[in-house]
Amino acid sequence: MCRGFPVLNLALAVAAGLFTPAADAAEPANTAAPDPMQRTISIVVYGDDPCPKNEGDDIVVCARRPESERYRIPKALRERPAPEGGPGWASQVALMEQAGRAIIPGSCSVNGSFGFTGCTAAMIRQWLAERRMDTAKDTP
Repeated sequence: MCRGFPVLNLALAVAAGLFTPAADAAEPANTAAPDPMQRTISIVVYGDDPCPKNEGDDIVVCARRPESERYRIPKALRERPAPEGGPGWASQVALMEQAGRAIIPGSCSVNGSFGFTGCTAAMIRQWLAERRMDTAKDTP
């Protein structure tokens, strides 16, 4: 600290927090707790139901909906957005294969060349589809 400037020394000590005047130390510290926060309650009431009364410092906010909405799933959960990008490639390929199956060899059809050759394969596909449906019915 500087010797020739006692006022400057005191100012530096106060700024650095090294010196607290005795008058400040004698004052009682403010130990009062801050005011408790008010509690806000948001409630949805339906039809002619009364809005509950507030108690104490509580703030009650009521939103009124029609009676027909009481037991419905909320609108935000009811609406499902369409999948982005449309149907997947796998389902599009399966549709194209199914559409062209009647005219290719192995199709079990009178159309196209060798259409009769796929009759056994068609019966097996039908049997597998029926079996899958039966197992799906049996599982809860």
